[in-house]
Amino acid sequence: MQPPLIVGIRFQKVGKVYHFDASTCGDLRVGDFAVVDTTRGRQLGEVVQIVEDPVPPPEGSWKPINRRATARDLVMRQIWHKKEVEAMINCRAKLAELKIEGVKIVAAEFTFDGQRLSFLYSTETEGKVELRSLRNAMQRTYPRARVEMRQIGPRDVAKILGGMGACGLENRCCSMFLTEFSPISIKMAKEQGISLTPSELTGMCGRLRCCLVYEYEQYVAARKELPKRGKRVVTPEGEGKVLDVYPLKPAVLVELD
Repeated sequence: MQPPLIVGIRFQKVGKVYHFDASTCGDLRVGDFAVVDTTRGRQLGEVVQIVEDPVPPPEGSWKPINRRATARDLVMRQIWHKKEVEAMINCRAKLAELKIEGVKIVAAEFTFDGQRLSFLYSTETEGKVELRSLRNAMQRTYPRARVEMRQIGPRDVAKILGGMGACGLENRCCSMFLTEFSPISIKMAKEQGISLTPSELTGMCGRLRCCLVYEYEQYVAARKELPKRGKRVVTPEGEGKVLDVYPLKPAVLVELD
């Protein structure tokens, strides 16, 4: 039995890659576009990889690709994409009219066929805000689409808005290449000897910087092999005490007796 052809599809320029079964679509290649059914409606995405040895999904099987995208599909996606800014502005105006505070409309997203319209919003507090009146108002404004409100976190907001990073990079990492966010803790900063000053640790989103995870594993692995600060060691020059540790070199600074 011939194994299924599994491809990775991305729906946004810097977005997570999802795997689909392309066995019924012939010779689908990287760079082609395809139409698939997702939990958020029918979407159009770009094939970014051919998965050589796919790992079976934890539940069930891979979703099949609906069909290869046509030139008309690509044109329709561009048309609906241009209408997203207008929809976002209308939603912000209605939000102000209803006097709902503590909510920010970040973006609007149409599915490529215009059947579903999602408004992405963030809140000043962690709890949920009742937005039924806003959703109903926007549903009346866009009766042909199914309107939904979707809350996103501060990291997703920073990714969508883009802009300069806290470190001075012209574009934030999340907007350039991060397809998903890794869990980050203050322990990662301590392990790397980074100052625990809030301004040194937090990004423009107000959360711990994503880059704290980049070299964390290398630091942990190196520190397991190197002596800790204050330890007594023997060197070719004699016995001494470790003053500092440089995990990435790897090397230690020793004060000789």
